[in-house]
Amino acid sequence: MTVNEEEIIKILAEEKNMRKAAERLFLTQPALSQRLQSIEKEWGAQLFIRSQKGLTPTPAGELVIQYSNEIIIKQEEVFETIQALNSKVHGTLKIACASIVGQNWLPKVLKDFVTKYPDAKISLMTGWSSEIVKALYEGEAHVGIVRGQADWKGKKIHLFRDMMYLVDKELADIEEILTSDRPFIQFKSDSNYYQEIQQWWQRHFNFNPKHQIIVDQIETCKQMAVNGIGYAILPSITLNGEEKVNKIPLTNSEKDHGLTRDTWLIGYDSSFELRQVEAFVDVVQDHARCLYDYSKGEN
Repeated sequence: MTVNEEEIIKILAEEKNMRKAAERLFLTQPALSQRLQSIEKEWGAQLFIRSQKGLTPTPAGELVIQYSNEIIIKQEEVFETIQALNSKVHGTLKIACASIVGQNWLPKVLKDFVTKYPDAKISLMTGWSSEIVKALYEGEAHVGIVRGQADWKGKKIHLFRDMMYLVDKELADIEEILTSDRPFIQFKSDSNYYQEIQQWWQRHFNFNPKHQIIVDQIETCKQMAVNGIGYAILPSITLNGEEKVNKIPLTNSEKDHGLTRDTWLIGYDSSFELRQVEAFVDVVQDHARCLYDYSKGEN
């Protein structure tokens, strides 16, 4: 039975009259009578007894009427659910995010997202930016958040730009590096972050650091600097203002070209059309605007 046939049975049972049922269904009485005969033939049973008093359901008809009403109710429930899907955010949001962003900034974004869209689910993986791009290529994520120069041919949204700071418990000015024996603590990864710091150093100084410590985690780099082991160059995203250290901004000047770090949201156009991704983009951009303005100021 089709939905239209179920509606016919429902209205016939309610009206108990061929003329009134035909009027509600916008059919002629002969057309309705023919449709009813076709339905009865399909079920292999007479569904209504016709008399001058109207229509009376047979035992078989009562079963089909009950069935028809249940189907119509179920159809309405499914329709309402589909409408809710169009107005609410459902489904799983798969995010691949650079570790530094995933540790320091993304948790606040996701807290806001799940508060606004409690019906959505989140799948999150973190790693180096190269791993994020790979996850997108292989379909493991809807969107990626990467750092630095985003070599991506698909959709790319700039989120914010980090200020970079020289962080140390003792040094209060960059020029003090010239006379200091304190080690330069650096974070080395597969990204171009390490190379950018090297290039900044070469632009600013005409000698190599006297002492260096190379680590593979930026959080380790930060903790060593905060605990006075040496100095480090860190992005503002890793600094919450509670560290008891000197933070010297690497600002633009004639002598110093400065050093910043960009963060991008990337993905394929098809993924950005998903409702949960659209909602995430709105939330992440709201947070990014606040962070970007803050980093341009006193961060």
